[in-house]
Amino acid sequence: MMLPAQLAIVVPTFNERQNVPLLVELVGKTLPGIPWEIVFVDDNSPDATAEAARALALADPRVRVLQRYGRRGLSSACVEGILATAAPYVAIMDADLQHDETILRTMYERLRCDDVDLVVGSRYIDGGGMGEWSESRQKMSRFATKLALHLTKTPISDPMSGFMMIRRDAFMRSLPYLSTVGFKILLDITASAPTPLRVAEVPYTFRARQHGESKLDSLVLWEYVQLLLDKAVGHVVPVRFLSFALVGGLGVVVHFAALMLMFKLLGQPFGMAQTVATVVAISSNFFLNNMFTYRDKRLRGWALARGWVSFNLVCAFGAAANVGVADWLFSHRSYWALSALAGITVSVVWNYAMSAFFTWQKKR
Repeated sequence: MMLPAQLAIVVPTFNERQNVPLLVELVGKTLPGIPWEIVFVDDNSPDATAEAARALALADPRVRVLQRYGRRGLSSACVEGILATAAPYVAIMDADLQHDETILRTMYERLRCDDVDLVVGSRYIDGGGMGEWSESRQKMSRFATKLALHLTKTPISDPMSGFMMIRRDAFMRSLPYLSTVGFKILLDITASAPTPLRVAEVPYTFRARQHGESKLDSLVLWEYVQLLLDKAVGHVVPVRFLSFALVGGLGVVVHFAALMLMFKLLGQPFGMAQTVATVVAISSNFFLNNMFTYRDKRLRGWALARGWVSFNLVCAFGAAANVGVADWLFSHRSYWALSALAGITVSVVWNYAMSAFFTWQKKR
């Protein structure tokens, strides 16, 4: 009879079909005598990673699969994976084989001591290393680490690490306050803990990816900034709203640039120039929000076209609310600048709330 798992390894995946069987084999070799299970949380990979994991699960009950549809994001995948297992100890590691699975036993034995809540696989203590990373990438990582240390309530040499093991009770204390923004779940957990976590670190050397391509694109820095903002001010203003408002501010610049081009340079009538500038600005806001603000719900294909139409309709109502509120306040002897600011505020809040519901709301 197989014993209940004491240790669960949660592995978020996206297009990791080739790495899945290799990782299961390596974990099995490094954890003899420990009741373990591995939970692959797959974001509906086009390369059929979930199917490959399910095939393994049919032969090995220690392999489990959680396939998500219509949702993306590494941090949220880790959270769902942890909540899907009953194991009292949970590790998080990547599927790309860059994390050294041979230290899992050391991490587990250290975590079972009563004086530790969290064990971090660290690249920055004696015995650890960055492997084949370029000097520029190492500098960027060290800079991001310095930023992260301002938020964590516990000194960690490598708060950007994606390789960790945590006691379930410690995770559950952080759970209500998690942002699940971006890809740095360790930073999210430590910054969300109501009281500082007791942390130990185990060195490891970051390895080269064996199969597939890195999932980290040029927008991961933006996701990291979003996480930092959310931990700093998210309890006051939602970070998604801040991003939406920032895009709106850029839209004003785009509007005037298009207006100057049409009216001053091309000599078009002001009414036509203003109309074109409005369409260009709204379209710019839509695509920028789709890329940055709603990165985790990004629209593609026909959904992108439908989203553009719904966003324009939402903004049309927002513009009407802007003018109506501003005009009403001005007619009641409010200062013109304050009237205009109130109108803008109403339209921004309206556009944010309604576009979240009608444009980027996932259809069930």
